[in-house]
Amino acid sequence: MKSYKYVVLVIALFSLYQCQSYKSVVGSNNITGIAKGIDFSTSPVVPAQESIGKMRIEDGFDVQLVAAEPLVSTPVAMSFDANGRMWVVEMSGYMPDSMGRGEDKPSGKIVILEDKNHDGVADTRKVFLDSLVLPRSICLIEDGILVAEPPRLWYYKIKNDKPAGRTLVDAKFADEGNVEHQPNGLMRALDNWIYNAKDSKRFRKRGDKWIVEQTHFRGQWGITQDDYGRLYYNDNSTNLIGDFFSPGFGAGNKNLRGVSGYNERSVADNRVYPIRPTTGINRGYVPGMLDDSLRLKEFTAACGPVIYRGDLFGDAYKWNAFVAEPTGNLIKRDILTQDGFKIKGKQAYQNKEFLASVDERFRPVSLYNGPDGALYVVDMYRGIIQHKTYVTPYLRNEFAKRNLSEPLGCGRIYKIVPKNKKANFVTIPNDPQQQVALLGNANGFIRDLTQQVMVDQKNKNAIPYLKAALKNRANPLQVIHAMWTLEGVDALQTNEVLALLKDSNWIIRAQALSVLPSVINTSSYQFYADALQQLIVNDDQLAAPYIAYTANYIKPFNDKSADALLISVVKKYPNDNFVIDAVVSTLTYKEELFKQAIAKDLPDTALRINKQLQRAINNFKSTQKNRDPELIAKAYPKGAALFLSTCQTCHAPDGNGIKSLAPPLNKSEWVNGDKNKLISIVMYGLTGPIKVNGHVYESPEISADMPGIGHSEEISDEDIAQVLNFIRNSWQNDGSKIDVKDIGAIRAKYKGREKAFTEEELNR
Repeated sequence: MKSYKYVVLVIALFSLYQCQSYKSVVGSNNITGIAKGIDFSTSPVVPAQESIGKMRIEDGFDVQLVAAEPLVSTPVAMSFDANGRMWVVEMSGYMPDSMGRGEDKPSGKIVILEDKNHDGVADTRKVFLDSLVLPRSICLIEDGILVAEPPRLWYYKIKNDKPAGRTLVDAKFADEGNVEHQPNGLMRALDNWIYNAKDSKRFRKRGDKWIVEQTHFRGQWGITQDDYGRLYYNDNSTNLIGDFFSPGFGAGNKNLRGVSGYNERSVADNRVYPIRPTTGINRGYVPGMLDDSLRLKEFTAACGPVIYRGDLFGDAYKWNAFVAEPTGNLIKRDILTQDGFKIKGKQAYQNKEFLASVDERFRPVSLYNGPDGALYVVDMYRGIIQHKTYVTPYLRNEFAKRNLSEPLGCGRIYKIVPKNKKANFVTIPNDPQQQVALLGNANGFIRDLTQQVMVDQKNKNAIPYLKAALKNRANPLQVIHAMWTLEGVDALQTNEVLALLKDSNWIIRAQALSVLPSVINTSSYQFYADALQQLIVNDDQLAAPYIAYTANYIKPFNDKSADALLISVVKKYPNDNFVIDAVVSTLTYKEELFKQAIAKDLPDTALRINKQLQRAINNFKSTQKNRDPELIAKAYPKGAALFLSTCQTCHAPDGNGIKSLAPPLNKSEWVNGDKNKLISIVMYGLTGPIKVNGHVYESPEISADMPGIGHSEEISDEDIAQVLNFIRNSWQNDGSKIDVKDIGAIRAKYKGREKAFTEEELNR
């Protein structure tokens, strides 16, 4: 049923105090413009065009409707094909009610939306795949499509817009974590690999085989790239995180926890500026979560980031990032700047957002560049956005007040365009010469899609045009895409890469360094080793981290040449964080030998290189003391399963925590100490800074809040006791046993409690 036919929902009345509170907010000077005079006690479903009228967009821009229910329902992700059609993931089964009952029903779909009359609005809907359980993401590649349906990743062949057989790519793609903490993204990056958020795997199709490699763990929901293939992502309480280097480097040494230049805070400011009261968040009752107008103060559901790379917005929007915040009903704009290989940014403005809405059901969850240069917004359009595992009684009450549980079948896709500018679709032609020309297009989306189409087609007739484009130094972006396209079709030659390594433009040199792992072989490694040594001689400090990373790919052919490169670069930059971490990342289980090799030339233990080597050595020795994980899991099977689904995604499999998400559990005094404190944290959550082993962890180093699981109807007291015993006996922990009665005692002691604990309160 179309949205404009919905009957306005009957909303439960607020108490007199609550009504007065909302009236005071509406009448205050803090809610301006579009938000004045609105009754925020209700959140009715409104037609899409009416919802657009409830948005405040940056001056000079318009929001245009592309698709709405019944054409699309509960969209969470999408992808354009070469003909400009949208392939959309519908997660219809997400949170059917405030308790999440019925999530396991196969109601999800992959649908194809097409704008046949080219007026910018989708006309037709075609179901490609249905009966899916909570599908998460898709990726079109060659003659098929990757579909993430937890726990598996499938590859479906496409024939006449219908599935024609499938292949299992990864049986454990998303077997860890609940819906909020499972891998997603499936983004084809510049380097021809497919990357994800909330994951440390990358994928690539070679013939009929799928290659799976380990990479850095990144983000939570959504992943994007810039013009040079560097990845950006975030977690729910963080504006934007990014990498300074090519995504394939630096993840090989488990003894090095954290590598400089990866998982860097691109924008540290997490303030948000909604234009409606946002009490419908999980911890709206916590002092400081909302301002004096009851509006969210900082990100609590940041997701779906995108680096705008279109040609429609103008120069002021180059190197701009846009980040969705569905609980705050807004989209933030950040301005990024580059200094060498470092990228940092700031919010575009204070006290307002690029786009904000007073429609509480406006839930932007994913943002995309489009083939017409517009910015596309996937709006889940629903009342409930928080997953059941962490829903507090407070939030369930908020759902009931404004009848947010229903309806469930809505969903919208919008595009944002500058006023008085026409957004024209560009489709990818089959002519190879025309394709190569598009590799230099001003729209980054078109460059990416053209490269992907050419790699998929593997048309040998295109190779001469690609090689000619390598020499077009007037358009570095075309050079970059031509190089990676040649890499994707196995036609990039040593002499071409060596020429690019000597280029005066750092951007081109960086890409040539990034492609080396794909082209180094028995006959070429010495040429590349010599070229890298020359870069060191030339004092190319920007290239130095890349030299260290690429030395790792020379090792299989000549250990001595690789070590010579590492020693040369270390001698030149012994205190450079980026260089040193790159070096140590290549030395898995060889840290002691390398330390001995440089001891004579670099004896000072205060040098960064010696500190990092010793840290890696200590980490390895510490890991050797860990208990057998299989024995612990056998002793506490429910606990192991709950840790896998609920805890591991933030605290890491080794219990040492994940940068920007959570502190370590391994050897933590909070885990091994007073069991009542630990039970209280796990049941009700923890907010604010916390000191672990002498180090104070606080935002932005970790998430500001850890949600509790004590309110979940699906997690019993026995489950909680098991997971705590699993944690207290894993790795090098040695905590006393926790019984079910201990959980019950804490539950009775804090009956009716909703708010999370602080360290100060626990210590009292």
